[in-house]
Amino acid sequence: MTITTNPTGTAANDRRSRGGDRREQILDVALQLFAQHGMAQVSTRQIAQAVGISQPSLYAHFASAHEISAELCLRAFAGLAEASRRVLAEPASPREHFYRLGRAYIDFGLTHPDMYRLAFMQETDPAVAKLVQQGNDPVLAAGQGAFDMLREVLARVLGRSTEEIEIQAQSIWASVHGLTSLLIARPMFPWADREALIAHHLEAVCALYQPDADPR
Repeated sequence: MTITTNPTGTAANDRRSRGGDRREQILDVALQLFAQHGMAQVSTRQIAQAVGISQPSLYAHFASAHEISAELCLRAFAGLAEASRRVLAEPASPREHFYRLGRAYIDFGLTHPDMYRLAFMQETDPAVAKLVQQGNDPVLAAGQGAFDMLREVLARVLGRSTEEIEIQAQSIWASVHGLTSLLIARPMFPWADREALIAHHLEAVCALYQPDADPR
């Protein structure tokens, strides 16, 4: 008797499920290694060894360490964008949205420090820089999408020219990123009360661009 198998049946679904689990395991382990050693210092061989699989088995899921890094960065930007969308979905004035976006950004970084390090605190790989110059980097496009939300809210708050908004939005991002990255990178520094520090920093940023308005 000939036994036929249905590729869409339970066995095939189980294989896909196991493959998906392995892919997630690779991403989880790689993120830890990238955070500990820096993306440039981690090879696919090291990732495979840490996962407990062969290098060819890893290549069935990702072609390179850069591809793994790119997937993690895409997820980081998607998570940040989702946090921003939740803020903007809540009824609030543009000024309140402005403040809350900053808070959501900091909260995301502090909740996911390893992903934040990879997405925002690593030097750009030369291969990635080339893709950026060519306009072919999907990671940059995803990051730009998250940044656009800040720019749009700032435009509603200030109602100024596109060029001026671009400069101010980048300045605000640099300021909020600065606090986020310092809190992540220097946990042993004798920081003041974290909640008070974050609130003060965001109020100062808001006051800089809205001097006559209560940022909250």
